[in-house]
Formats: sequence, C-alpha cells, structure tokens
Amino acid sequence: MGDVFHTFPALTDAMQNQPGLVVDWVVEEAFQEIPKWHPVVDQVYSIRLRQWRKHPIRFRQEIKAFFERVNQTHYDLVIDAQGLLKSAWVVSKIKEPIAGMDWGSAREKLASLFYQHKYPVAKHQHAISRLRELFARVLDYPLPAKETLDYHLATQAWQKLPQLADDYMVFLHGTTWDTKLWPEAYWIELLNRVVAQGKQVVLPWGNEEEKQRAKRIAKTVESDHTPSGIKAWVPNQKLDLNTMACCLKFAKAVVSVDTGLSHVAAALDVPMVVIYRVTDPDLVGALGNKVRYVVSPLAKHYLKSFAPGDEDESKRGIQVTDVCRALEGIASGKS
Repeated sequence: MGDVFHTFPALTDAMQNQPGLVVDWVVEEAFQEIPKWHPVVDQVYSIRLRQWRKHPIRFRQEIKAFFERVNQTHYDLVIDAQGLLKSAWVVSKIKEPIAGMDWGSAREKLASLFYQHKYPVAKHQHAISRLRELFARVLDYPLPAKETLDYHLATQAWQKLPQLADDYMVFLHGTTWDTKLWPEAYWIELLNRVVAQGKQVVLPWGNEEEKQRAKRIAKTVESDHTPSGIKAWVPNQKLDLNTMACCLKFAKAVVSVDTGLSHVAAALDVPMVVIYRVTDPDLVGALGNKVRYVVSPLAKHYLKSFAPGDEDESKRGIQVTDVCRALEGIASGKS
C-alpha cells in the first residue's frame, strides 16, 4: 500500500505540468479502490500478481486476458514506478515504450533491463522524492521543491461515518511483523488518557488477531467508572478501504504503528504520530505535513525477531509519554 501512496505526489506534479494528462494504473487487486482517489487517474486495472506468480500455469488464461484488455488502449508511455522485477515483467507485457529508473537507481537493478527509457534518480532520499524526480525526468518538467508535497486526493464528497462522535481519534494498532507492534499495555494507557479528555477512540482491525486485540484494549474503558462515559469503537466487521479512509479523514488525530494505513492518513493530511520500533522512516515512512515520528534506537535495524536485550531497547523512545508529547507538538505546530 505504501508504494501506491508514494506515487500520488508525483502524479500531482505531472498533472500540474502536463495539461490534459490522463493516467491509467495497474495495481494489486487488494488496493484497487485507492488510485481512483486521485483526479488524474481514469482506468484502474486490478491485477492478481501474487497469485499469478505462485500458480502461473493455473492462471495462464487469466493472465492472457488481462494483458489483452490493457493492450486495447494505446499509451504514449508506460512508467514502472516500482523498479522491481515483478513490476518490470508487468510493464514488459504492455506494447508501448517503457520508462523507469536506470541500473544504478532501480530498487532491483535487473528491472532496468526491461526499459527503453532509463533515468538516473538520486538514492538515499525518501521514496516519494525519488518518484517525483523520476516523473519529472520522464515527462521533462522542472523538479518541484520538496516542501510543495501534495497528494491531491479528491475527497470533497467523503462524509464522516454516522456512528462516530464529532471528536474522535483512530489507533492503528495492527501491522505485519510482531516486532513492529506497540505493546498492548501502552495502547491501553493511551486509550484511557484520550477517553479521559472526552474523545472517542476507533480501533479498526484487519484480521481476527487484530480484532481480538482491539476488543481487549477497548474493554478497559467500558466499565461504569469511566468518567466521560465514552466507549471505544471496534467495528463489527473489517472496514473496506474507502470506509477506512473516511474514518481517518475526519479524525482529530491518529496514532499508528508502521503499517500501510499510516500512509493513507498522511495523504489525507490528518494529524498523526507514527511509532517506528524496528523500521526506519527516513526512506519509506508515512510522509505528510502533520505527521510526527517517535523512533526507537533500533529503528534502522529492521528486526523481525528480537535477540536478548533487543526487546527492551526497542521500547526506548516510544513510550506513551513520547507519543503524547508528539501529539501535543502537532497541536501546537511544533516539530
């Protein structure tokens, strides 16, 4: 999901510099709702690349039909925004000129061999900056300043979910690696602090494990002694991406671990604190004007398991007080 959102600012730059630009987008099926949030995107082709790679023989007819459909449209240019072998394979099946990063710039160097037009893009900068640079080189317009970051999502018609209070926050507690999780006791402490301030808290979930954790956290403010009488909201069913995005858009603030939905909130310009326990935000973190990071000393290590002593070290700098301080910083406009 992060790769999709990293592309939006580059699309905005291109739209502003290329009047009349129309873009079609090939995206993994799970994220097919997202590209249409940008006004320059017309057709979205949802692809089941993960299944195809696992079972190419089983899906050969589906693969053939997919590319026959895409190739019915003539394109002036195809851009590989991922720079991976899997994405390079996809664009190579589209019968138009292909552009992408060169050998020294692509995330997977061999991907560049599939492109007719190859461009150097500076490394060691955020993925959003790299894509903005790529699109500017490909479409031949001046590289915009980094501070002009604009996702430009068309959200004017979106509405707040009716079951939510006027003043609410969202806790994005679910993520892929166990080492990226924030301790459940910390979520409970933060929840109680937020509810005591009179705010409702939404605890969305994406699988059964996350649902049960959300219920355990929410239950801590369901007793009669809660001064505000406010209950946390755990949805009865998994929210689709459009509904989840509406939930994030109207939140007063979001607290998130390193997860795909943090990029959604950043793009929607929602005040947010993101907790980076074992991953580094500098290159692929959720990027937005109202985003603050709290980062542990082990953030650059990308640990999928903890060695002795690592677990305690990974909690340093991401305590509840650190998150609260960052939230206060957003509210006051301080970095």
